[in-house]
Amino acid sequence: MEICIHRGAHQIGGTCVEIAHDGSRIAVDLGLPLDAESNGPELLPAVSGFAQPAKDLLGIIISHPHQDHYGLLAHVPEDLPIAMGQAARNILEAASRFMPGPKPFLGSLELRDRRVLELGPFAITPFTVDHSAYDAYALLIEAGGKRVFYSGDFRAHGRKATLFEHLVSAPPTPVDCLMLEGTSLARLDEGEHFVAESDLEQQFVDAFKRITGLAMVFASAQNIDRLVTMYRAALKSKRLMILDLYTAEILAATGNEKLPQGHWDNVRVIIPYSQSRQATETENLFKRHHCINWATLHELGPKAVMLCRPSMLRQLAGTGSLAGAEVIYSMWDGYLKDGKTQAQLDALNIPMTKIHTSGHADIPTLKRLVAALQPKSVVPIHSEHPELFGALFPNVIARGDGEWWEL
Repeated sequence: MEICIHRGAHQIGGTCVEIAHDGSRIAVDLGLPLDAESNGPELLPAVSGFAQPAKDLLGIIISHPHQDHYGLLAHVPEDLPIAMGQAARNILEAASRFMPGPKPFLGSLELRDRRVLELGPFAITPFTVDHSAYDAYALLIEAGGKRVFYSGDFRAHGRKATLFEHLVSAPPTPVDCLMLEGTSLARLDEGEHFVAESDLEQQFVDAFKRITGLAMVFASAQNIDRLVTMYRAALKSKRLMILDLYTAEILAATGNEKLPQGHWDNVRVIIPYSQSRQATETENLFKRHHCINWATLHELGPKAVMLCRPSMLRQLAGTGSLAGAEVIYSMWDGYLKDGKTQAQLDALNIPMTKIHTSGHADIPTLKRLVAALQPKSVVPIHSEHPELFGALFPNVIARGDGEWWEL
């Protein structure tokens, strides 16, 4: 088996790995780099079969529905097999209606927990993992008597933490190579743990009870765990939960009626100007969701929690519903570095507090996975600090982007 990390050996996002054996190849993830200023075909990694069809490229395996892992799919040949979880595919189909530019080709091969998918000489076994993305997988890839475990993005402090416990209690050993994500390295000390998603709930409750006006939460619509946390905290603080149409459609696409939905009694759906076209194209919109008018926000504000984003602030200001309003920022701090969001809030005199936890594993969790799998080698991926791996894990072999190696 031969392996090449085309992108991701020393950066977070834009991940793409190529694996070859016996004249056949597969790719794992095809992400858009986080620092990309466009989403064009010029960003495709140098993999034969991405720009033009190649018979020996048997398919692409997408570990989870985050853009830094699937975001360049719009540029590959449409007959190239694509594998991902079915819920992930449904989410991306729903999301694509709201996104500018070419639509991603999502294929039809399905990943299912611990069900082997065979592509030529490759046997791919997905393991559902706890991550901020819904329907996310780690992957065991076997060929030619060699076994690679690709961790994907994962954690053990979310609402699906039992998935990690299941994995480490019955690990798929032996493993020749563990490709291990290291997003959190240098973000916290070696022995520190990220706050559990369940513990955020009380922080949200306390904030919602303190805020006198509209409680606006800046969070990703695809962070399903965070939406559940918001909903539960809204119930406990006796507030309605207001979602935009995009978020309501993402939740509906999961197919999981245990998750908050736009037709639930304590949920309302609002349509920003930017989503008005999608609203006219959404079949059975008003049957599927409990939609409200923006004019009602003036009255609902002190009784509501609203998933929001900076682009909605101007429209919100026009409703007169921002008296006593506050923002709870529940995303990665890195998105605030350009200062634009803070400037918008300052102009409207809206205070902001932060309540967040990472979608990625902390260092103790990474160590537990390594100890369970006992790989012959650990290869850093999805990390800006591969140089830190050697002091934390045994048998580390750092690779560079574009470097091929053989197991």
